[in-house]
Amino acid sequence: MVNTKVELCGLTLDNPLIPASGTFGYGYEFAELYDINMLGTFSFKGTTGEPRFGNPTPRIADCPAGLINAVGLQNPGVDAVLAEELPKLAKCFHKPVMANVCGSSVEEYVMVAEKLAKSDQVGWLEVNISCPNVRCGGLAFGTQPENAAEVTRAVKAVAGEKPVIMKLSPNVTDITAIARACEEAGADGLSLINTMLGMRLDLKRRRPIIANTMGGFSGSAIFPVALRMVWQVYETVSIPIVGMGGVSSARDVIEMMMAGATAVGIGAANLREPFICKKIIEELPSVMEQYGITSLQEITGIAHK
Repeated sequence: MVNTKVELCGLTLDNPLIPASGTFGYGYEFAELYDINMLGTFSFKGTTGEPRFGNPTPRIADCPAGLINAVGLQNPGVDAVLAEELPKLAKCFHKPVMANVCGSSVEEYVMVAEKLAKSDQVGWLEVNISCPNVRCGGLAFGTQPENAAEVTRAVKAVAGEKPVIMKLSPNVTDITAIARACEEAGADGLSLINTMLGMRLDLKRRRPIIANTMGGFSGSAIFPVALRMVWQVYETVSIPIVGMGGVSSARDVIEMMMAGATAVGIGAANLREPFICKKIIEELPSVMEQYGITSLQEITGIAHK
């Protein structure tokens, strides 16, 4: 009998699967398809202080082995999330959920984090300093170590007992420098990678497909890049890593964990196959047995030894 449980920042997950923010809504939409309590947890839609309409359409461009999106953090704002979305979620999901915190200023990050940290439903604060699809905030805080550290310290000051996980961008020269800065500023964990930056052109219109010109490139094509960055960050820091980027199978999950991830996020695959997380969770035990793995908690970073 294999053991799929892992521990993330002091909280135990039944398995390492975490649908990534922006690909799983507020959970209850997927609960109409299957029992989402089988998940380790999930990260709900990126939340800002005020409601955001997001970017103009079109926002999605297809491409081989992936897709490009520029949704622009569309969400109803933190007060509506607490008053409306989380109560709906409570009816169908009975585990701690990961709250994705977004902002265009340090003050906004702090305000959103402080409100979400007071919710009993929230287990972790995932602080998004890596979104490539907004014109202010996002990457502005995630590409410089000193800026990443500033947001980390500010959110930690209001997070109470909730673990703070900083979500990092791959669109940097050295992701290990950002990771170190976050750890030194008090981060409890790191989440990586967010989407890469990409674009597509409409040959008939001779213009970019996406109204925002560029967007976040995700999907199986970026898995080797994500794996490499998880590997590098694992060798740099001592805090847990949620590894993500192109994961779409149980074997990908195990590979990501061997590279250094404690838990594993599933992003673009949710958009192409709504049942992908259910399928991976069901397949994990047999894949573990195939590779002689009795406990997932024991394989994090094992490839480094």
